[in-house]
Amino acid sequence: MHIDRAGWPFLAVPLAPAAVATALGRSTGRRALRLAAWPWLALSAYMALFFRDPDRRCDRHPPAAEDVLAPADGVVMVAGEPQPDVAPDGDWQQVSIFLSVVDVHVNRSPYRGEVTASTYQPGSFLAAYRKESAHLNERSEIWLRDGDRQVVFRQVVGALARRIVTRVQPGERLATGQRMGLMKFGSRMDVFVPRSCTVTVSKGQRVRGGETVIARWSGS
Repeated sequence: MHIDRAGWPFLAVPLAPAAVATALGRSTGRRALRLAAWPWLALSAYMALFFRDPDRRCDRHPPAAEDVLAPADGVVMVAGEPQPDVAPDGDWQQVSIFLSVVDVHVNRSPYRGEVTASTYQPGSFLAAYRKESAHLNERSEIWLRDGDRQVVFRQVVGALARRIVTRVQPGERLATGQRMGLMKFGSRMDVFVPRSCTVTVSKGQRVRGGETVIARWSGS
């Protein structure tokens, strides 16, 4: 199991007071000090859980050319018609995924192609399951193009998420399922695909980033 590099400071900070409490407890013989280390160790363990970066099927086997994959773990909130005032300009279908604080938060590219645009928009920190969060919250938006196929996806923070990490730039080419960033502490991801795609998930369904097919180009 890998830990994303953004998580190491969050693991290390709780370990410092845990180490101090343990050392003082041993040197003084005070059991209460040793017990005081456990909450800090538990917090560090949670940080390891949050920033875990497991390999997925797409890391071992290239996905089919027609498949659009879930960019993150979580539960589908929207599948099909886009929410009003949420989709970018154009005629799109929308798949939105809510990530809880125990889901893997490493994000993956839902499709392959060249990054034609990558923008960051500061904003609010509404709960990620609220519709308004899609256009009011802090977010990044990435446009991908592969020939005549185009996909747009967003990293959107939630009430607890306070930072987006986006590790792609315009001109870079991504593979389907490739790691491209993460969001810290509860959030959502929105994917927009053209009408020529068939959405293959439904509201309430649990998906796995880099594995679950959320849409498929017609003709496959």
